[in-house]
Amino acid sequence: MQVTHDAPLAPLTTFRLGGPARRLITARTDDEVVAAVREADRTGSPLLVIGGGSNLVIGDKGFDGTALHIATRGFSLDGTRLELAAGEVWSDAVARTVEAGLAGVECLAGIPGSAGATPIQNVGAYGQEVASTLTEVVAYDRRAEETVTLTGAECAFSYRHSRFKAEPDRYVVLRVRFELEDAGGMSAPIRYAETARALGVGPGDRVPVAAARETVLALRAGKGMVLDPDDHDTWSAGSFFTNPILDDTAYAAFLDRVRDRLGPDAAPPAYPAGEGRTKTSAAWLIDKAGFTKGYGAGPARISTKHTLALTNRGEATTEDLLALAREVVEGVRDAFGVTLVNEPVTVGVSL
Repeated sequence: MQVTHDAPLAPLTTFRLGGPARRLITARTDDEVVAAVREADRTGSPLLVIGGGSNLVIGDKGFDGTALHIATRGFSLDGTRLELAAGEVWSDAVARTVEAGLAGVECLAGIPGSAGATPIQNVGAYGQEVASTLTEVVAYDRRAEETVTLTGAECAFSYRHSRFKAEPDRYVVLRVRFELEDAGGMSAPIRYAETARALGVGPGDRVPVAAARETVLALRAGKGMVLDPDDHDTWSAGSFFTNPILDDTAYAAFLDRVRDRLGPDAAPPAYPAGEGRTKTSAAWLIDKAGFTKGYGAGPARISTKHTLALTNRGEATTEDLLALAREVVEGVRDAFGVTLVNEPVTVGVSL
């Protein structure tokens, strides 16, 4: 294992923000990951696990403990069964499944970060989510002090949530396993309306799997959601807020606020989210509350390509970012009575 003291963490995050860790361990095998976690637990050192750093907001003071960077590698494809080491670059893994002509994760192309992070928040985009194809997660259980294998059902997936997110200090993901689909080189049925329009097909249709991936990459790039070191719109964590899910009472109150503010014919985006629940669009709320693309006067601003992404324009601090996030949350709450929830994990700070 590589051990560094007083180690900068900002370069390990897509925001490029945050102070140093007292100690940084880089682990390149599962055994090294487990050994580092066990040592931290035995010595009582606070532990921060970092994969691709694409969903992480670290405070300017850094982390007074052990940061564990999981840099394991491993891609195994046996027919339609896929196994990835936690440190595998997710977007690269998706590309390789598409090259193999397999369907199931092609619409998750371009999502930054590591494979091990995908089950934690049940990563999803453009009509797909990992819960649909993930079969098992191999993880180190810090409570039981042993490596365990959890089935997809045992992961308790829901919208951007899982057992791992509910118990953030218990499991460290080592490997993820998926069951993909061999549809003769065709994609899974296209579920997302924007993707279907871009492809010129109807919802439920299939297209060549490579075409689905390329279309999603183009859509993401147009919103600044594909990492590019020269584009500050991608110095972000992607979507900073989750889409709110409201029960019937809250949704009725929300509609009243929308129509009072925008007129009696205003119709916010609405999607069924289970019995008695409706999901609406965080990006729509942010925009209609007055926070348009490029909003902000400081070094942290809303992306010029997408209102759901908060960005570091190059010289921001974490406090700059949080000040902008709080302004957006308060503005949306004042306008529509809905409180946005941040999607990235915060370390040493909170909204």
